[in-house]
Amino acid sequence: MSRIEQIGAATLYLGNCLEVMPRLEAVDHVIMDPPYEALTQAAIGSVPKGNLKGVSTRLGRPLDFEPIDEIREQVVSFGNLCSGWFVAFCTPEGVGRWADAINASPMKYKRACAWVKPDATPQFNGQCPAQGVENFVVAWAGKGHSRWNAGGKRGVYTHLVNNPERHGEHPTEKPRRLMSEIVADFTKPGDVILDPFMGSGTTGVAAVMAGRRFVGIEMNERYFDIACKRIEDAQRQGDMFAEVAA
Repeated sequence: MSRIEQIGAATLYLGNCLEVMPRLEAVDHVIMDPPYEALTQAAIGSVPKGNLKGVSTRLGRPLDFEPIDEIREQVVSFGNLCSGWFVAFCTPEGVGRWADAINASPMKYKRACAWVKPDATPQFNGQCPAQGVENFVVAWAGKGHSRWNAGGKRGVYTHLVNNPERHGEHPTEKPRRLMSEIVADFTKPGDVILDPFMGSGTTGVAAVMAGRRFVGIEMNERYFDIACKRIEDAQRQGDMFAEVAA
């Protein structure tokens, strides 16, 4: 790691998570948005460029990080550091790969949840349905029965990609309200949430706004600096915007 920033309840590391993780203490939960599989990453950036109303600004911009395929098992081992939930975003095509890796670990694979995107990118060539859903897999790394705060709620979360709070610098930025809903459902006040692929810090923003402690790791210095600023702003605002969409 080359930098450590302490911002209130958040500790942020600039570095490669595979190198930083062995130095960290145990956390309560891992909530992360790791890179996609190689095939998906190759497809991003191949759509038409231009100023298209209602379409994410990341279109036509290749991702500037490597795919997950070669390091998935190492990332799954991060569950050894937590005593609660292991949450990882992925494409629908990646669910089975994540499930296989988690089932080979001590964690208990639970389910693939869905993030529904009402304003998802259309299928420009019209040759097949557009992708309107992203998934996240959840696994229990704790002892005994799994526990969450949402009772019998279905694992379906609906949030706009191009929402008013969107920062827009990171190509796969998640909506803050989506992450706030996940934090509210899976964690408790005072818990420590680790995001080893912090990006521009949306999970950290949701965590500190909800009274959780946060540990974030990011290897891209530009995204790291953005995350520091966003989390610092969220720390000052407190829970002003901590309401979760119904």
